[in-house]
Amino acid sequence: LFGEYLRAENILQNYDEFATLKALQKVDISDPEAVETFKAEHYVDNEKFAELQTIRLPAERKVQDYRSAYNDIRDWQRREKAANDRDKSTTDWDDVVFEIDLLKSQEINLDYILGLIFDHNREKKGKEALTEEVRRLIRSSLGNRAKEGLIVDFIQQTNLDDMPDKASIIDAFFTYAQREQQREAEALIKEENLNEEAARRYIRTSLKREYATENGTELNETLPKLSPLNPQYKTKKQTVFQKIGAFIEKFKGVGGHL
Repeated sequence: LFGEYLRAENILQNYDEFATLKALQKVDISDPEAVETFKAEHYVDNEKFAELQTIRLPAERKVQDYRSAYNDIRDWQRREKAANDRDKSTTDWDDVVFEIDLLKSQEINLDYILGLIFDHNREKKGKEALTEEVRRLIRSSLGNRAKEGLIVDFIQQTNLDDMPDKASIIDAFFTYAQREQQREAEALIKEENLNEEAARRYIRTSLKREYATENGTELNETLPKLSPLNPQYKTKKQTVFQKIGAFIEKFKGVGGHL
């Protein structure tokens, strides 16, 4: 059903009237000045304004929750397939199509999320309410879901009141993220006893292309000295690949040097 909603919304976005209707959702109808400003900006007369008020749209907050659940289900389905558990499932997923291209076309970028943190902090909602709102937004995003913990930790560890504008909070986040990237890369290399030079080279390359791959010899070169015939070799390789893959998802796009 949500896939159908995404397809319908994608078509409606081509129409000015739909953009006007969406803009109306943010107007305080009880404020005459705000209403008159809206009418002037969107060239809407009283009759059209009354008509627009009769059309109901789902709240943006609710749509974000649906996006989050939609992404969660997609991630779960991919894990089910990877684990070969489909035979245990009572749901036939073959006819279910996830509208990923439509989600990507409406993707919320990282700068927007960070700007929202600045706006919400100015409204003095408190870090708990701010964190909840940001979690909802991040989970509705395909590209930034893996950064949820990173962004939440940044909120908790930063005095947001010291940030004079949105540019400052964006700079502060990227500085924080690059520092965490360094720390987590070093911890991963140490934890898995990897070849440091090869591991850093592989991680840098993966960050540049924004995904990790098992193709080629780069991943193999990061591994501790184990014979490919050793039964532990394949398990070790998969573990390292999964951990580096998760690392790339979390830190891609934050810049910095390793």
